[in-house]
Amino acid sequence: MPHFTIEYSANLDARVDFDRLCRSVHETIMQTGLFELGAVRVRTIRSEHYAVADLLPENGFIDMSFRIGRGRSEDEKKRTGEAIFATVTRELEDLFATPHFALTLEIREIDPQLSWKKNAIHPRLRNADTR
Repeated sequence: MPHFTIEYSANLDARVDFDRLCRSVHETIMQTGLFELGAVRVRTIRSEHYAVADLLPENGFIDMSFRIGRGRSEDEKKRTGEAIFATVTRELEDLFATPHFALTLEIREIDPQLSWKKNAIHPRLRNADTR
């Protein structure tokens, strides 16, 4: 962990560079110094079907979910969320010029007793760090 998911309405495809957005979020996550590189995942999920607010076809949304393992203080989590939200808000500045866009972010801690992982990337990156 951490896993960062950007769920978005399909009507944003032509208006957002999602590759750039993912890379910007990844960079912001790494800048916090709280997460190991081999664990970071940033991805998008396109929602083809949705109903937003008053159902105008131009209404769009991005809902961001950041799932992290335990071990960070409330202040660290809050600072991380604020940094990510600021990065995304800057990236999407043009969308806020219309009254048809909603952006949300939620951070959730994962119970380690209910989470299973196997990661072949960690050893490669950890070994590279020791060279």
